[in-house]
Amino acid sequence: MPAIRLDPVRAIVRPVPSPVEAIYREHGATVARWVVRLGGPRFDAEDAVQEVFAIVAERISEFRGDAKLRTWLYGITENVVSEQRRRARVRRWFSARATEAGEHVEASSPLAFEALERLQATRLLYAALDRMREPYRSALILFELEEMSGEEISELKRVKIATVWVWLHRARAQLARHLADLTRSR
Repeated sequence: MPAIRLDPVRAIVRPVPSPVEAIYREHGATVARWVVRLGGPRFDAEDAVQEVFAIVAERISEFRGDAKLRTWLYGITENVVSEQRRRARVRRWFSARATEAGEHVEASSPLAFEALERLQATRLLYAALDRMREPYRSALILFELEEMSGEEISELKRVKIATVWVWLHRARAQLARHLADLTRSR
């Protein structure tokens, strides 16, 4: 009977991923999508995602499983985005330079005009969203842009479903009012 030879390269045992790596693999895309939607078009999403997972790495030992992992990640994500948006507002307030909507879009084709219109509409929407109270803003983004159900939002935000419906009702009214104000002022 011939001897069985093992290929040393194939015999290498792959290391087991750390809990944070496993969480990132499973939920990284979702966290990134939340960051982009909650942060808006001018937001540094990559930096925020890194910060979220840095906090996850720091606090993973504190996660007891009382809530679902997804709920815990959303809470961290919402806090990181909120803090970075606050810092960005302060920076914008101190620096008089504001970027104009179509600064980097070339207007050499009809598609460029459509891209400019979409960019302006997105910026107008997020300018209106930025004027809203945080619970209303995030509930509206999760419901309308993330297409989550009221029950999912209730679970993520750790509030009663009735609270979510009140937030959405008030959010829509605020959004309409802010969009009207912004459109008039242009």
